This record gives sequence, structure tokens and C-alpha cells, in this order.
Amino acid sequence: QVRLVESGGGLVQPGGSLRISCAASGFTFREHVMRWFRQVPGKEREFVARISRDGTAFIYADSVKGRFFGSRDNNNALSFLQMNNLQPEDTAVYYCNAQVLGDDYWGQGTQVTVSA
Repeated sequence: QVRLVESGGGLVQPGGSLRISCAASGFTFREHVMRWFRQVPGKEREFVARISRDGTAFIYADSVKGRFFGSRDNNNALSFLQMNNLQPEDTAVYYCNAQVLGDDYWGQGTQVTVSA
């Protein structure tokens, strides 16, 4: 079955950087677009980044453009989100997403906290 497992979250100071990862299994990873979302309590899940199948084309939310960078390793079924110049408003649970045969799949999320 489809499984997505995020990792790499943590506590970072404002201005710092963090790279989070998503390990995928149960589907042909290289044939699927990967996305990153984030969510804070009481708010809807928010789109962050989209990574094309071959990892060469990207779409970013305006709020992270120029600071966050997506990538992927199709040989090892991994998706990454490099987050630079993190700010307190980036604090959230970050989720990776894949749409497989019309269904949305999510990982359990990884907490990113930006605080001094």
C-alpha cells in the first residue's frame, strides 16, 4: 500500500535552515508528482510546494518562494524540502502528498518550530 513517512523536522531559530524528507513506498514514485503542505492548529492545510515527476519543475506558494526549495531522488523514492531563512510564521506540521490513482495520500507529518 501507499506509504509516506516524513522526517527531519525540529526546532530552529529565526533565519535558520532545515531540510525535511519524505520516504515513499507502495507506488511507482518516479511517475508521480510530489507535493508539500503545512498546517497549523485551527487552520486549513496549506500548499507549500509541488515537484514535477522528473524533479526539474517546481511551483511554490508565494509565502515561501525564494526561501524553500523542493527536490527528489527518484532512485530512492525520496522527496525533500529545503527550508531557508525560516521565520516564526513557518511553524507548522509539514506533510508530503502524493495522488495515486485519483486518491490523495499523506504522511503523518513532521513538526517544524521556528522560535528564538
